[in-house]
Amino acid sequence: MKRLSIYAFTLFISFSTLSFSQENVEKPAPPAGNALIGDYYGTDVSGDVVNKAISVKKLESELKSTKRAEGVAVKGEVANVCEKRGCWITLKTEDGASFFVKMKDYAFFVPTALKGKNVVLEGSAEKKVTSVDELKHYAKDAKKSKAEIEAINAPKEEIRFLANGIKVVN
Repeated sequence: MKRLSIYAFTLFISFSTLSFSQENVEKPAPPAGNALIGDYYGTDVSGDVVNKAISVKKLESELKSTKRAEGVAVKGEVANVCEKRGCWITLKTEDGASFFVKMKDYAFFVPTALKGKNVVLEGSAEKKVTSVDELKHYAKDAKKSKAEIEAINAPKEEIRFLANGIKVVN
C-alpha cells in the first residue's frame, strides 16, 4: 500500500510539473513582408503628406532654430532596420551619417525588407544626446562587430525621430 501511494504521488508530481512548465515562447522577430511601394506601417501617411515631405538635411536645418518639431514628414532611404524586432530604422543622410527613427509607443514594427527602400515618415523630431550605453545597445541590435561596439566611447548628439507612420514610396 505504501508503494502504491509513493507511485501515485510521484506520478502526480510528474504530471503537475509538466502542466506548469513554460510553453515554448517564440523569440520576437520583425514582421514578415516585402515592403512594397504603397505599404505602410503604423498610421497611413496621406498623399498630401508624402508630397510635402522634406529631406533629412532640411529637417536638420529647421532644428537649428528649435529643439523639437511636431507633425513633420521626412523622406529618405532606409539604411538599417532592427534585426531583432523591427522596432527602429535609420535613414541615410545627405552627408553620409544616419538618422535614427523609433516607432511611437512601440505601436508597430517594420520588416527588414524595408532596408534600401525610400520611405516617408510622419511624426516628431528632436535633438537629443544619446548615451554610450544606448548607442552600444543599438549597435548590438544592428549586429555590429564586437570591435565596432567597443569603439563607441562617447555620447552622440543627434536628431531622433518618433514615427507615427511610415510609408514606402519608391
